Amino acid sequence: MARQKVVTLDGRTGEGGGQLSKLTPFLGLKAQHVSCIQCLADATDAEVTGCSVGSKTIEFKAKLSPEAIKSRNIRVKAESAASILLVFQATLPFFLFAGDEPGSPITLTIQGGSNVSFSLSFEYLDQVLLPALERFGIRVDRKLEHRGWSHGTPEVGSAKFVITPVPLGQSLQEPHWPTEQGDVTRIDVSLLVPAQMQESLKSALTFKLGVVFPHIEVNFLLVGDSRNKARMYTLLVAHTSTGLRFGRDWLYSGSTKNPDYEKIVTDIARKVVNELDVELKKGGVVDEYLQDQLVVFQALSGGRSSITGTLEALASDKERVDRTDEPFGDGSLHTTTARWVASQLLPQVKWIDGGRMCEGAGWKTS
Repeated sequence: MARQKVVTLDGRTGEGGGQLSKLTPFLGLKAQHVSCIQCLADATDAEVTGCSVGSKTIEFKAKLSPEAIKSRNIRVKAESAASILLVFQATLPFFLFAGDEPGSPITLTIQGGSNVSFSLSFEYLDQVLLPALERFGIRVDRKLEHRGWSHGTPEVGSAKFVITPVPLGQSLQEPHWPTEQGDVTRIDVSLLVPAQMQESLKSALTFKLGVVFPHIEVNFLLVGDSRNKARMYTLLVAHTSTGLRFGRDWLYSGSTKNPDYEKIVTDIARKVVNELDVELKKGGVVDEYLQDQLVVFQALSGGRSSITGTLEALASDKERVDRTDEPFGDGSLHTTTARWVASQLLPQVKWIDGGRMCEGAGWKTS
């Protein structure tokens, strides 16, 4: 592996540690961050210092490039119910470039939580993120083997991902993202709640969706028993006529000591439907949470991509090259920080007009 310049990142910049953990080893403060770093350290035979819970500084020096990894069957055991999906996000860009001559897949099994606070859920990844990544030519088969929760009694789950790496000598493809949001054609609903509130929540969501999105088909894709009064998760996914998907979810965070299920049902339905409506009214071509997760793939891919979160950004036609010395551009603080991190690691990437357009690095395996 060729000697690379050391890149120094200040984890206090912008959104902070979360984006650094997804895009590069960072100031590891939580167990799931340590799990991400240790997985990559094992895969790259890296020299690592400071990789411990609560550490304020970490140094990571990889010795092996992705295509030189020694195992194609990787297992990661996160502490407690730390997020499976955050570990997956942090390691996916690396394993995508671990191609070999036969085109062998990478099997990644992660133990941890599938529905935990401050993380995307397995359902969001399955229904929104991974379908979006298919536009970059990314193929990941996935299976939730056992659900894991942070709410109620913490429960450790497991998920298996079979990743098809980019063929040797090739890069991620230009995504050809739709340039218009289009009309909503269907809304898929996923519910994971105690059995005694399933029917009332279905009724409340059907009513609220009918008011806010009249004449739109509502499809209950998943209705499952969470088996604990503290575990209540709801996901809405709006499909549009241009092939886009917009997600909005909520892992209920209110008190469940003496639950008033009627009030909780009303609160859940109101929150997720109204927030989905607000998201769609922005007029963009990506939801707030998906946008920041796509930044690294825009930076790695070949060609140009424009994936904006608002109609205003979508309609702009300026060609001003962005400064990348601090978080910048359209979108949430997570998104602007992700652009900054990607730019520090891949300075050849060009961002234009407040992040509206990305000219990717066209990163290739050797």
